[in-house]
Amino acid sequence: MERIEPFNSQKLEAACRVLADTDRGLTGFEIGNLIQDCKIEDVTPSITKWKRLFNALAEAQNKHQVGNHLIMFINRALNPVSYARDKNKFEWRRAELNVVLSFSGFAVKEDGKVARTTKETTLKGARERAGALRAKLEDRGAHAEVFNYCRAELVDENYFHAVLEAVKGVAQRIRQMSSLGTDGADLFNIVFSVKHPILKINSLNTDTEISEQKGFSNMLVGLFGAVRNPVAHAPKISWPMSEQDALDILSTVSFIHRKLDNSIKC
Repeated sequence: MERIEPFNSQKLEAACRVLADTDRGLTGFEIGNLIQDCKIEDVTPSITKWKRLFNALAEAQNKHQVGNHLIMFINRALNPVSYARDKNKFEWRRAELNVVLSFSGFAVKEDGKVARTTKETTLKGARERAGALRAKLEDRGAHAEVFNYCRAELVDENYFHAVLEAVKGVAQRIRQMSSLGTDGADLFNIVFSVKHPILKINSLNTDTEISEQKGFSNMLVGLFGAVRNPVAHAPKISWPMSEQDALDILSTVSFIHRKLDNSIKC
């Protein structure tokens, strides 16, 4: 491997925070095994995951005056074989690392290996490395649930399937909240009924609030009729999805999730 300049503490810390993220990062056991595999010293094995990893890599950098150990660790941590049954976790780690590594002129490729690339100097440019559509959604403050259901598709700039998975995610969340197993119009009409609702997006005490509940239900029915059903049944080649269309639809999905955040179960 070529000699790589040491990473400064901010860049090293940012990479370690991704790799050891509480929800989507490596487990403590995995970190320990990878540190051992990279033949570096696990200097503080009992502390917080990201600090443990940071201290180990920083110690190796200081000792050898190279940044190769971080690259070596990432190459092993993102071996695609380890993600055969969890593609979403791989894509999340890869995308987040690419934002961090882009400032140093590196990128994690589809095979999980780190390679040289052009350096980024702005946060906007770095975030776009993780996908232009995703960056634009983040700029709009899109709801976290949008990303939960279509993270891998956003990384791949796959607008068609990103929209499909995000819209399907709306129904899945409503099923979980209502404990119903139906789908589409039947699900929405039952759950957001104004006479016997399972979920309410307001108190339903006034004509305006009743109208809003009806409109929300109709919006959901329309979203599935106009987007989910055609996309689910038509091949990608015959149902083109532009970036602008995907952005507008996913923004609508974000709005729906925010309404669900404040809904009340009856």
